[in-house]
Amino acid sequence: MQKAHNSILYLDGVSVSFDGFKALNSLSLIIEPGEMRAIIGPNGAGKTTMMDVITGKTKPDVGDILLNGSIDLTKKDETDIAQLGIGRKFQKPTVFESHTVQDNLELALKNDRRAFKMLFAKLDASQYERIDELLETIRLKDQRYELAANLSHGQKQWLEIGMLLAQEPKLLLVDEPAAGMTDAETHETAILLKEIAKTKSVVVVEHDMVFVRELGVKVSVLHEGSILAEGSMDDVSKNERVIEVYLGR
Repeated sequence: MQKAHNSILYLDGVSVSFDGFKALNSLSLIIEPGEMRAIIGPNGAGKTTMMDVITGKTKPDVGDILLNGSIDLTKKDETDIAQLGIGRKFQKPTVFESHTVQDNLELALKNDRRAFKMLFAKLDASQYERIDELLETIRLKDQRYELAANLSHGQKQWLEIGMLLAQEPKLLLVDEPAAGMTDAETHETAILLKEIAKTKSVVVVEHDMVFVRELGVKVSVLHEGSILAEGSMDDVSKNERVIEVYLGR
C-alpha cells in the first residue's frame, strides 16, 4: 500500500473478531484529503465495524488506523477522535425533536449536545452567521423555527448532517444517508454530500446503488471484512466477484 503520510485516513491490516467471527479481516483502505468514497457491500460485510474502529467505538485486534498519516486512532477513545475532527452520522437520525431546527444547530455549535442551558447563552454574530450558512447548506432555511419533530425523515437526516458540520469535522462518516428517503430527497442528498466533499473528506456507507452511482465517486466493495474490489461504480458492477457476492451466483 502507498505511504500513509499523504492520506487523511489510513487503515492497514485491520482485523476484528467477535466470538471467533472475523468482522474485519486484514482490511486496508486509504482516504485522501478532500476525497469522497462510497463503501458498499452485502449485510455482514463489516461496514458498521469499519465505522466503529475508525471512531474508537471498537478496538481492532491488529492493524494500523492513522489520521493525517501520523495520529494513531487505535490509542484514542471516542471523545478524543471526535475532537480530532472525525464526525459520524448514524443511520437513524438523532436530533432533539422537541427543539427547533435552529436550536439543534446551536447546541451542536456549542459542542455540547446535552447542555440545554446553553440555549439561553447569547450567540455572537459569527455564530449566527455560521447557523445561516449551515441552514443554507442543509436546505432547511425555511424550517429554521420548525420543531425538529415536524421534519420529514429526509430533513431530519439533513439536520443531523448540519449538526455534525457545526462541529467542523475534517472527515465525515455517513451511514446509509439515503435510507427511507423519497426519490427527491435522495437526489438532493447526493448533491448535498458532493457540496460538503468540496471542503471535507467524506466516507459514505450505502446500500442504495442508484444513490451511489449518483455520487459519482470511487467505490470500495467490502466483503467478509476486507476489500473485494475498488473502482468506479461501472467498474465494480461489472466485476465477476462483486456480481457473485451481491447476486449470490
